[in-house]
Order: sequence, then C-alpha cells, then structure tokens
Amino acid sequence: MSLSIGVPREVYPGEKRVATVPEVVEKLIKLGFRVSIESGAGDAAHCSDDAYRAAGAEIVDSAAALWASSDIVFKVRGPSSEEVGLLREGGTLISFIWPAQHPELMQQLAAKKATVLAIDSLPRQLSRAQKMDALTSMAGISGYRAVIEAANAFGRFFNGQMTAAGKVPPAKVFIAGAGVAGLAAIGTAANLGAVVRANDTRAEVADQVKSLGGEFVKVDYEEEGSGGGGYAKVMSEGFQQAQREMYAKQAREVDIIITTALIPGKPAPKLITAEMVRSMKPGSVIVNMAGEQGGNCELTEPGQAVVKHGVTIIGYTDLPSRLAKQASTLYANNLLRLTEELCKTKDGIIDVNMDDDAIRGLTVIKEGSITWPPPPLKLATPPAAKQAAAPVPVAAKKSAHGHGGGEPMPVGKMAVIVGIGAALFWLIGAYAPAAFLGHFTVFVLACFIGYMVVWNVKPSLHTPLMSVTNAVSSIIAIGALVQIAPPLAADISRPDVVIRWLAVVSIALATINMFGGFAVTRRMLEMFRK
Repeated sequence: MSLSIGVPREVYPGEKRVATVPEVVEKLIKLGFRVSIESGAGDAAHCSDDAYRAAGAEIVDSAAALWASSDIVFKVRGPSSEEVGLLREGGTLISFIWPAQHPELMQQLAAKKATVLAIDSLPRQLSRAQKMDALTSMAGISGYRAVIEAANAFGRFFNGQMTAAGKVPPAKVFIAGAGVAGLAAIGTAANLGAVVRANDTRAEVADQVKSLGGEFVKVDYEEEGSGGGGYAKVMSEGFQQAQREMYAKQAREVDIIITTALIPGKPAPKLITAEMVRSMKPGSVIVNMAGEQGGNCELTEPGQAVVKHGVTIIGYTDLPSRLAKQASTLYANNLLRLTEELCKTKDGIIDVNMDDDAIRGLTVIKEGSITWPPPPLKLATPPAAKQAAAPVPVAAKKSAHGHGGGEPMPVGKMAVIVGIGAALFWLIGAYAPAAFLGHFTVFVLACFIGYMVVWNVKPSLHTPLMSVTNAVSSIIAIGALVQIAPPLAADISRPDVVIRWLAVVSIALATINMFGGFAVTRRMLEMFRK
C-alpha cells in the first residue's frame, strides 16, 4: 500500500512558510503517494485549503490526527517537543533539523525509532544534489529580502538621480560574505542602482561579484578561506585583524552594510564592532542576515530592528518567511526532487538508500539509530595528468608578412624560380601583341601594389581571409583605374566605351567588397567585447 505524506501547520512563532504547495501536491500524487494537509497550514503563504483539495490532497482538521495518520511528515522548521510526541513510531520526518545545534531533538527523535532526513545536511558538493538544495533556495530569498528591508529603513533612493530639486547621489552598499545570500543581495542592490562593494574570505568568488555589478574589496592578507561545501572556514588571527581594518574603513564610507557570514556548526563570526557602528553616518543601515546564529554585528538583537548610535540595525531571523509564497514554492520543489530520489519506482514507497551519497548525507537518523555525522564524502578526483614529454626544441620561424611563419627560400630554388619567370616575361615581350603588353603591364603593377599595400597589414586589424579578398579587390581597383584614366600622350590608345564601363563597375564592386569586409570584421570583433 502506498505511503501517506502529511504536511502540518508550522508552529514556530512567526513562521509563515508551508512545506508543500498545491502545484507540488499533484506531482506527489503522481508518484503514488497520498497527501494530507492540516487545515490552514498554507493560509499564511496564500495557499488555501480549497486549492489543496482541488489538487487532490485530503484536508485534516487537527494536527494530532494528521501526525497520527502520516507515514512521512514534511516540515519546514524542526519539530517541537510536542510535535515529536505526535510523530508515529517508526515514521519518517523530512525537515530542517540542524543536528549539530539540536542534540536533544536528535535524541528525542531517535527514541521514536524514526527515520529523519535533515534537508540542511545535504552534501552540497554533489552536482546532482543541487535540485534538492533547500539551503540555497532559502539563502537566495534571504539575500533579496535583506536588500528590500534595507531600502525600507534607508532614508534615500538607492540609485543616483539628477532632479530639478538637486542631485541625489547613489547609495553605497557593502556586503560581507559572497555566498548564495550575498550574491543575491549584490544583484538586487546593483539592480536598484546602488554602488555595491563586497568581500569574502574565498578569493574565487571575486569574478562572481564583478559579474553581478559589484566591486570586490580584497583583504590585504593572503590566506585561503574555502572550508568545503560552499562555506567559509575560520580564518587566522592575522587575517581577522586585516579584515577588521578593512571593515572599519568600509563602515566609515558606506550607507548600508549587509552581513551574511556563517560557519557551519559555529556561532556567527562578529565582523562589525560597536566602534564601527559609531563611525557610520547617521541614518545608515545594517542588515544582519546571521541573526539567528548570534549575528555578525555586536549590537544585533536577534529578531528585532533597533536604532543604536543613529544606525538602524536589523536582525530579523525570518527573512525567507517574509516572502512566504515564494519560499514555500521553492522549498516544496526541493522536497519533491528529494522524494523522486527516494521513490524511483513511483509506487508511493520510499527507499532510504544509504549507499547513495546524497541520501546518506541527508539521513541523520535511520530507524532510531543516529547516523550523523556521515562519513567523509568521497568525491571523484580527476586522473593525474601524465608527465609531458620534454619538448623538442624548435627553431623559431621568421614571420612572413604577419600572416604565418616561413623559412627563407633556399638560394638555389629562388634562382630557378627567378630564371623561369624571366624566361616567361621574355617570351611574352617577344611574341605578344602590343595591345596585350599594355594590359599585362597594368596587371603586374596592380598585383604588386595590391600585395604590398594589403597583404602586409597585421592580422590583428582584420582576418587573413579579408586580407586576401582585399588584395584581390585592390588589384581589380587599380587595374580598372588605369583603364578609365585619361591618356597621358596623344599616341596612346584607350579602351573602347564597353571596357571603360566595365572598369567603372569593377571599381564599384571592389570598393563594396573592401569596405564591407572591414565592416563585417568590425562587427565580429564587437561580438567578443562586453
């Protein structure tokens, strides 16, 4: 018989999110599951009971009845002690758990012989786990909302404006930490027109900051800050001192500071001191996104927005919940992808496969046995590159007119070619008609001038192919110009009218070819410029 998925109302104070939405309910049912929703569970996220009912879910009036009838429970926040008591013996719970911070909750769940998958314990290093990564989903929402909260508390425009009443300078925003939340904040603030600066202990994110329109502010201290799994590590005291000096400088200059720094399993590092807050301009704003873990600012009051030393310090711990509909939709999709991995047979039965790296990392309790922390993840390492053979010295080749290398022609070969050419010219001069000699002279001169003028142009100015076509066009143009030129002496005959008009047409076509070639080449080069 297929299993039942239950979604209770969140009981954590101020939590507005819900673990699934009507659009996802339909997909869960297609996987073979039965879905039950506690009445009113989605009201704060604008998901009504009628919408769930229309999607095929059963609406259950009480939390006790829902927990008792559900084989699998989807939640956002970890369960309270009362909810743990309602969990069915041997049931399955999928939720945020944070096992390192809640050892007592882990013991309570293990006593219920439950199987618990902590969505926050997903091995984020696995590329195939990205579709289940609820931390990334919520962090992106938090970064966006942090900028909105800052704009609401700030007393000016974010973008600079020139009005009849005067000039309004753009707001200066500094973002500490360029993880998922920080990058979302950078993009949002830049799109609103602010001048954005950002810093992170991981130097590799500098390009990402710049691509979103921000300026990466580097700490004047060399140390690698990557801690694995997309997180930063605890830095040395020397680095932290240099970082504090940089933060102090930014605090004096900017209008808004948004902090996002977190280290797994540890309190949030204190980046903004009380002295830095006092140095900020009156009316400035600090948004502390790490408020739930103690905050990155010494003066933060978790869950509150306070004004100290003329600076508004926002320490809200429910930033994703302030966009409840969007957050619930993304979270529901993450749980759907996880459910697809657990139920590959689409028969409504889950298989918690501990041989799967992603599932093993998520599973913190298996049938009452605590399995957290998981063993170190074994990532596939690229094969070691074979030692390259010692390169064979190659004599440098002399460049041939900027269009490729070439060795000087041997003297003997050159003499043979010159001799054959001289013999051909003598035969032409001795036996060709006088009219032909005039045209042949024009042709030779046009070839020489076209070669010297165009073929010697550096390839960086236009492609070698365009050099060749322009050389041919130059030959045509110069020859045609000679044909239509007025006679230099009375005894020199000129071509008839037909030849003259053909020469005019050839000049026009050659000109189009040359200028068109340069225009096309310029357009091609512009495609590679940002």
